[in-house]
Amino acid sequence: MFAYVARQAIYDTKKNVFGYELLFRDGVKNCFPDISPDEATSNMLAASHLSIGVESITFNKAAFINFHTDTIIYRFPSTLDPKNVVIEIVETVDVSPELVKACEQIHEMGYKIALDDYDFSAHWQPLMPFISYIKLEVEAVDLTNPSVVDQIDAFKKQGITLVAERVETHEEFERFKEAGFHYFQGYFLSKPEVVKHKNIDISMTSVVELLRISVATTLDVQKVTEVFEKDVGLTFKLMRFINNPSVNKRNKIESLSHALKFLGHVELKKFIALLTLANLKGNKPEDLLVSSLTRAQFCKLVSSKMGIAEDPPNSFILGLFSRTDALLDMPIEQVLEKLPFTEVIKNVLCKKEQEDELAQQYQLCVAFETADWAKIEAFAERINSPMEDLFQMYYQATTWANEMKSSL
Repeated sequence: MFAYVARQAIYDTKKNVFGYELLFRDGVKNCFPDISPDEATSNMLAASHLSIGVESITFNKAAFINFHTDTIIYRFPSTLDPKNVVIEIVETVDVSPELVKACEQIHEMGYKIALDDYDFSAHWQPLMPFISYIKLEVEAVDLTNPSVVDQIDAFKKQGITLVAERVETHEEFERFKEAGFHYFQGYFLSKPEVVKHKNIDISMTSVVELLRISVATTLDVQKVTEVFEKDVGLTFKLMRFINNPSVNKRNKIESLSHALKFLGHVELKKFIALLTLANLKGNKPEDLLVSSLTRAQFCKLVSSKMGIAEDPPNSFILGLFSRTDALLDMPIEQVLEKLPFTEVIKNVLCKKEQEDELAQQYQLCVAFETADWAKIEAFAERINSPMEDLFQMYYQATTWANEMKSSL
């Protein structure tokens, strides 16, 4: 059985990724309206025990997985590693004596248990001795209510870890961080924390000049060489990148001219784009860089699947720079004023274009990140591709992104 998986990051107070909530579907079976997403997740996990390992999706970070009543009581997949997996009990379960007993057994097996969408109801009390995490939606938590604040403090004194869900703004992140929450889940990192101007440092001059040269249809290798020759640091980064085993397993590259010839025009353009993004990142969380790299590689693979030959590699560049609003703390429209992209890319990133192939690739990235299975399936049908192929490409892209992070 093929496992359809999407993941949503959970961040710590320093905005580093602590773990991921994994959202599973098993394809055609889940299309029936009488199967809830949570129950479908439980059924798929119990039946397949994951054809792709959890650790390969989360890169050994914590994996929060939703479980329904039936699977917890009767078919709990005990082969899952308790060191890496958090059992997330969804809010729709019936807190029966059987469920309480099953949670006690799961707790004794070494698994950590989370309560999802906790609502401060007393009916959860029988489960509390076995709970390690409580997840609360920020809209449902009134931090001005003394009884709510007292309950949150009580949880912390009991050693329960608090996770704020649906954190959509930086203000919400700061407010719940101040209230003592340990982890945060939501799309607050996808938006600017504040709308402000952030200049590109003088040290970026060479990088932006390279980007300007690289987005042209015809690459002027002589101009590229001249920029590299003036900046020893850039040349060092190019050599380190190209000698990375994930990029080049066979040839030892020892000179600038050899490196430029080895890469070729299209790959050189992609490297310049990668270099630009890595320098724009500054002190932002690593996950933003990894997410951008994943989008870039995924768009590239999808473009190839669609039979599109690109030079310049618009799909790759589109995915790579699709989160620069968060990297630079400014609206995407202002970001694009500083970067020499074509109108085609600008229109997609500013959401002025919704229908062309690049726009569809961008929307597909978002669909994977938000577990929008209907959009993924519709795209697969549109390009006459099995959904399995799209998911395999997304897994490849996430693996590539984590490998590339160390080279930039």
